[in-house]
Amino acid sequence: MAAMSAIVDVLRRDDPDGYVDDVVRRSGTSFFWAMRLLPGDKRRAMFAIYAFCREVDDIADEGGDAESKQAALQRWRTEIAHLFDGDPRHAVTRALAGPVRAFGLARQDFEAIIDGMTMDAAHRVRIADMAELELYCDRVACAVGRLCNRVFGLEDPTGTDLARNLGQALQLTNILRDLDEDAERERLYLPLTLLEDADVATHGGTAFILTQPGIDTVCRRLAAVAARRFDEAEQVLSGCDRRRVRPAIVMKEVYQRVLQRLLDRGWRTRGPRIAVPRWQKLWIGLRHGIF
Repeated sequence: MAAMSAIVDVLRRDDPDGYVDDVVRRSGTSFFWAMRLLPGDKRRAMFAIYAFCREVDDIADEGGDAESKQAALQRWRTEIAHLFDGDPRHAVTRALAGPVRAFGLARQDFEAIIDGMTMDAAHRVRIADMAELELYCDRVACAVGRLCNRVFGLEDPTGTDLARNLGQALQLTNILRDLDEDAERERLYLPLTLLEDADVATHGGTAFILTQPGIDTVCRRLAAVAARRFDEAEQVLSGCDRRRVRPAIVMKEVYQRVLQRLLDRGWRTRGPRIAVPRWQKLWIGLRHGIF
């Protein structure tokens, strides 16, 4: 363990690009190879953005009390301030320094992602209404999209519109897929107003709430919102240079398949976590010239 810590310390000090490379590779993300085939400067930027997201997401998801998580996330706020003051200290922010200058990455988007992780790091997550759910999606997904679209070279309002529509669609799909996994951490992202409209009792633990018949109705309502956002994202993508946005196209097509599988199965009874087979991901990537 001591030897591993020493290796990590060296990577943080001397090789920030190597450090973020390792974070992405170890994450097992399905889009590792898609990102690897981007041009060098864009690939390094995407790896650094992904590594930042992984670092703060791990804080929210790891064990421990809410206060410790909030303190750790506050340290990342300080580190982002150092980054934009020209004095990054962590390997990830050092790897981000070049992309921030080259692509005009916005400080508020990094801070929004930390805000989203702060919501996740609470002792228990409850979402009041659709407005709060949209705010959550903006922080944990759309802000990431805005950073990525800067790297892809999309000008506003195109980049912002794509980030809003695709980010919300992806995050809603994640929420609908991960109900039981989130319940283990006492997280419930289905808005309380929708639950009450469907006669779902919202007292008690998340696992109990998810046993009620009205859950299927609520989930289908959110699935319809996700489907509309995918359609709106496709309208934006249709006006883009497809070569610039191939990673976004691949993510959209993969997650649309996840959403359709969820709709086919429904939420009255939930089984194993739904995923798109690797061969389908490969086929999608080949079709869009990723591999």
